[in-house]
Amino acid sequence: MPHTVPACPQCGQENTYPDGDNYICPDCGHEWPQAAAASADDEATSDGVVRDANGNPLQDGDAVILVKDLKVKGSSSTLKKGTKIKSIRLVDGADGHNVDCKTDLGSMLLKSEFLKKA
Repeated sequence: MPHTVPACPQCGQENTYPDGDNYICPDCGHEWPQAAAASADDEATSDGVVRDANGNPLQDGDAVILVKDLKVKGSSSTLKKGTKIKSIRLVDGADGHNVDCKTDLGSMLLKSEFLKKA
């Protein structure tokens, strides 16, 4: 089965390509290491560390920024790309939702793959 190139963690576009040890997004110019992309697919890697969209480890109390617009389930509201969220809490949530946080729209669970460390 061929390896698929992941969507850009910065802008969410799927027009990415590998270049050496990195992936590159021609739409926004973002580059990230292929090793981090592999671990981002497993949000909580085998070492138990929760990582953001760029492969950086996250901890309780960190501030993060959304890397893409996220529709809020059960609501017509949207969390906008670039929104900063302070004081996250790591949890073992259902369906890979491993970050508990408070936003302007209330308390919610998010997936770490849509966040980057601030």
